[in-house]
Amino acid sequence: METSVMTEPSVPVSHPPFARPQRVAFVQSSWHRDIVAPCWETFRTEISARHVDPSQVDLFEVPGSFEIPLHVQVLAKTRRYTAIVAAGLVVDHGVHSFVADTVIRALMDVQLRTEIPVFSAVVAPDEFRDTDEAAAFFRQHFAQKGIEVAAACAETLLSLERLRGQVAAGIV
Repeated sequence: METSVMTEPSVPVSHPPFARPQRVAFVQSSWHRDIVAPCWETFRTEISARHVDPSQVDLFEVPGSFEIPLHVQVLAKTRRYTAIVAAGLVVDHGVHSFVADTVIRALMDVQLRTEIPVFSAVVAPDEFRDTDEAAAFFRQHFAQKGIEVAAACAETLLSLERLRGQVAAGIV
């Protein structure tokens, strides 16, 4: 007697739409571009699935991760963007924790000063070897980070949209 296993059909994931159009800036370090680029690629795909039109997502490249915060601040001050994402790889041996900490702290400062959410996909591995295997590992890592940062970005924008609506209505 033959038995068959029934499987559930895959259900497409549905994400809630925004009440207003969103515009997102993506600031990426060009240092190790080949490793960091998958973050941008998967971010664009995932943020589009979350109802942010690809034409509303702008890519900006900077030389290295240390240059990201200033660009993020200038972009935030334009008030053109509802969110900004930063992506980079910090591999300066011996000082990477200082650079990474400085970048993250500066991004948080921009976010709090401007009330424009800023998301980080800046990665500072404890060890980085310039080998094909390491590059492949980190490309995959950045691809996953792109998906994660898109989810965090969209969910935060939805949450802020609701919260600001409640504040405007006097509920909160």
